[in-house]
Amino acid sequence: MFTTTDFIPKKYTGSIESGNFEWSAPSNIALVKYWGKKNDQIPANPSVSFTLNNCKTITKLAFEKRSNQKVFSFDLLFEGKPKEDFKPKIQKFLERVEVYLPFLKEYHFTIDTQNTFPHSSGIASSASGMAALAMNFMSLEKVLNPEMTDEYFYKKASFLARLGSGSACRSIRGNVVVWGNQENIKDSSDLFGVEFPYTIHENFKNYQDTILLVDKGEKQVSSTVGHDLMHDHPYAERRFAQAHENLDQLIGIFENGDLDAFIKVVESEALTLHAMMMTSMPYFILMKPNTLQIINGIWKFRKETQIPVCFTLDAGANVHVLYPKNAKEKVLQFIQAELVAFCQNGQYICDEIGDGAIAL
Repeated sequence: MFTTTDFIPKKYTGSIESGNFEWSAPSNIALVKYWGKKNDQIPANPSVSFTLNNCKTITKLAFEKRSNQKVFSFDLLFEGKPKEDFKPKIQKFLERVEVYLPFLKEYHFTIDTQNTFPHSSGIASSASGMAALAMNFMSLEKVLNPEMTDEYFYKKASFLARLGSGSACRSIRGNVVVWGNQENIKDSSDLFGVEFPYTIHENFKNYQDTILLVDKGEKQVSSTVGHDLMHDHPYAERRFAQAHENLDQLIGIFENGDLDAFIKVVESEALTLHAMMMTSMPYFILMKPNTLQIINGIWKFRKETQIPVCFTLDAGANVHVLYPKNAKEKVLQFIQAELVAFCQNGQYICDEIGDGAIAL
């Protein structure tokens, strides 16, 4: 059983003056949602997600040894241009992880990052962004500690990513990832994400996720604020128990391939997440009228065609349309004919299950 102290390095045997690394890390879409957290980014309930493939952050980390080692030193570029409003989040991340990466003040870093999708609009851009950054820092630490095993490398990357953005720990490795202690999921942990350890039915291989961009603007209430509102929430304890129950159900569903049961769990989880927002104090709504139009359209289409397509939502207005690959042609025809009208500028992103972060 890993503890936080396992991620504090003893002594480095390697050294490096300067260099650069580059990683891409995908976003992920939670099927069982985590909403509410304790100190140090510990989740109030476990979650499980599909790792995406096309929605990703690509981050290049250049580094150079320096003489003044009293403070963190970094420049942040987003799509090639300085992005000052992202810097406080990176500063906070560095402060949180310094005990686990004690070399951070020894270097000046240039962090050059870009997304293949709109950031801050509910497609978990902080997840992919923090995951990509964590992978780069781990690549540097592996040079300083050449004996590091691959297993430790990826576990620690997930652990660090979590300290930047909770769901980022699910964007490191694997196509179905569990984060949070769950009694009957082997090696599951509150500290990092783990690959789903059991059989996954063919029905869920190459699962598709078409993301309908209802609103590409920044959310009016951040996820961080939303998580905090769970502390005194009247329905919090029942919600946390429900997440454990739904995750238990998914273990069997992934094994037997029951798409109808999968749809019930996934859609219920999405609506519960937003119900928690609507019943917190202060209460808020991140769905838009067009979000509801799309949900009703999906329900009608599924009833009429018996095609196993469903929706899920993150903490935003955009709709993730999930369906097996063998239904792709018909579902995309339906999206183009009936749902694109509810998307901002008619925009949507076709994605599917991926494998995690990749060194470039």
